[in-house]
Amino acid sequence: MDKPAWSYVVNVNGVANGLTESSGKTITINGFLLTYKSSDDVSVAVTLEGTAPTVTQTAKQTLIQINEVDSNGNLGSTPYTLSSLVVNTNDITTGIANANSQLSQFRTEIDEKAALDIDTSAAEAKYNDAQTQITTAQGLPSTSYTDALNDINTAISTISDGETLIDKAWAEKEISDAQGPVNNVDVLITNFQANSSTSSDARLSTIITEREIAVSYISAANDAVTSGNFAQARAKAEQAFTEGNQSYNDALTFKAAVEANPFAALGSLGSIFSSSVLLIIVGVIAVVLIIVGVIIYRKRSHWDELG
Repeated sequence: MDKPAWSYVVNVNGVANGLTESSGKTITINGFLLTYKSSDDVSVAVTLEGTAPTVTQTAKQTLIQINEVDSNGNLGSTPYTLSSLVVNTNDITTGIANANSQLSQFRTEIDEKAALDIDTSAAEAKYNDAQTQITTAQGLPSTSYTDALNDINTAISTISDGETLIDKAWAEKEISDAQGPVNNVDVLITNFQANSSTSSDARLSTIITEREIAVSYISAANDAVTSGNFAQARAKAEQAFTEGNQSYNDALTFKAAVEANPFAALGSLGSIFSSSVLLIIVGVIAVVLIIVGVIIYRKRSHWDELG
């Protein structure tokens, strides 16, 4: 305390035994003044007035400390200490400016993620709460330093919570996007497996393997979200999307090949069968042409006979 002013009185059995006043950083009450019979009720009432010390930053300061010492200056018991938060009024102005700056950055982050179709509703609620807390701090009188600091600190904590919620929502969106190719390839895999001509094809096994790898990445991403490691969750989701997309593209290529040549799924046998069918078609066309030629020849021959 700056400019301390002390006064104390010794009460014995409820009777005040004089009033002593003093100034300075410390006062000493001699044990002689407190020495009475064990049956007496002895107490000391102390009053301290002073000015809170000037500080460069808001911090807890020790305002008063009471020590009991013996004649040799050794401590006889644990000191009693009274501390209080001493506020630097400039901290309020600085704190509000800092909180507003963080709030502005938070607004930008919310808008950027919303543009990416990420769910920002929970973060938006935190933004509104923080904005209210800062506004409350700004509206408090200059004497309400502690309340203003509490509101500022609460606002900053709220912003931090909101940023965590955005990070989580971003990771969850990446996982959802990665699930898309897996869902698409599942439909194709089901169709391939239901078709006896494609169910045992080696290409389908490759597609299924790629799909399973994608699913394992998605599982790892979900585990990372649960543990709060959202950066890792996004990384795993990205791997899942890449692998799932590869599986889906390979499935589309397989599907197109089957549709282009229904016998392709039979492997070498399909090639032979396809070639055989082609030969049969060519043979049929040749026969038809021969028949047509014969008919035309006969008709011309008939015309010649009549002519």
